[in-house]
Amino acid sequence: MDIMEKLKILTDAAKYDVACTSSGSDRAAQKGRLGSAAACGICHSFDANGRCISLLKILQTNICVYDCQYCVNRRSNDVPRAAFTSREVAELVVNFYKRNYIEGLFLSSAVIKSPDHTMELMCETIRIVRQEYRFNGYIHVKAIPGAAPELIRALGLLVDRMSVNIELPSEDSLLRLAPEKSRAGILRPMKQLQDGIVQSRHEVQVYRHAPRFVPAGQATQMIVGATPESDKKIVFLAEGLYKKFRLKRVFYSAYTPTNALLPTVAPPLLREHRLYQADWLLRFYGFTAGEIFTEEDENLNLNLDPKCHWALKNLEYFPVEINRADYWLLIRVPGIGQVSAGRIVTARKVGKLDFAGLKKIGVVLKRAKYFITCDGKMYQKVPMDPEILENRLTENKISEAYEQLSLFDPNLLQPTREDEIKCLTGEI
Repeated sequence: MDIMEKLKILTDAAKYDVACTSSGSDRAAQKGRLGSAAACGICHSFDANGRCISLLKILQTNICVYDCQYCVNRRSNDVPRAAFTSREVAELVVNFYKRNYIEGLFLSSAVIKSPDHTMELMCETIRIVRQEYRFNGYIHVKAIPGAAPELIRALGLLVDRMSVNIELPSEDSLLRLAPEKSRAGILRPMKQLQDGIVQSRHEVQVYRHAPRFVPAGQATQMIVGATPESDKKIVFLAEGLYKKFRLKRVFYSAYTPTNALLPTVAPPLLREHRLYQADWLLRFYGFTAGEIFTEEDENLNLNLDPKCHWALKNLEYFPVEINRADYWLLIRVPGIGQVSAGRIVTARKVGKLDFAGLKKIGVVLKRAKYFITCDGKMYQKVPMDPEILENRLTENKISEAYEQLSLFDPNLLQPTREDEIKCLTGEI
């Protein structure tokens, strides 16, 4: 099999691994080395000058000894198989970089022979890229649960970010669908990465040229919709992972039906989107999972974003007076984000703000107008009643079957699930 056939198979197989994240690494170009790493360097991201930055997203191999029922690369699935040598991946990275196709690498792999053997292949690949070809750009690698700690340590000293995929939200689902894996086996390398990152930061404080271990932090991924776990279970688990392992990101991937034994209908992509919105509230807005979900809630509201849903459940905090509320209360107002809240705090030092002034600094009054006052005055006199406000916020209701705004004429061509995924990831 020639290199182009392998490339076609293994780039296509890698699309189920989510890696659309900012790199978190800032590393300037160095004499004698190829490339650099910018903090915004990602799959289909843009730097301050509007320049697109992208990654080569690829599997080392899709030949797998595991039979995880949710995975398209499971050993019982009849798909074309291929494997790159370490040298082939390294040459692809360097040649693509020199042609200005990519600025970094995302490398994952199915488990060939054993976790240790797979990690040895990936370590050798990254070693060649970093040491022989002197590549200085961003590299994100998926660690293999069950691999020896010394292999994870060796790889962590060569890459910017590492991920250990937790995959399924509960141990019962993991045992049922991926019996070769265990929750303990997944959490062990996550703990090792966390400890290594903390130790590395202390070493750099003492000696700034000390080798850096996974400087951009670690991430994980959960599959949504393959098993019956609720959004509540998923968000509480994500919150626990952030607290325990100091993760940079938890990615949520809507299950793509690949197995007749599992659900044959994909979950709505809007559910995945709502989970990302809830995750954003956890990471940047000071919310807890217990605030996002009430006791009776099990799933996120598809018609309302999580912040609006929280606001309707907690109307005692509203309306908020824009000219007096502190920053942390402002960012809990629907339609006011971190940037807008910062601008409000700055602008009101000069004088009182009114609704026209809020529009000028970028506040989304379409949602915020129901929850704020300016100098004691509301934008519209709407009763602070949950039902009335929900009707106002969901005038254009979204059905639960909503998937994604199609780029295709439904009378001419019905988009496939793959087309919808590409629309989300920016591949088309």
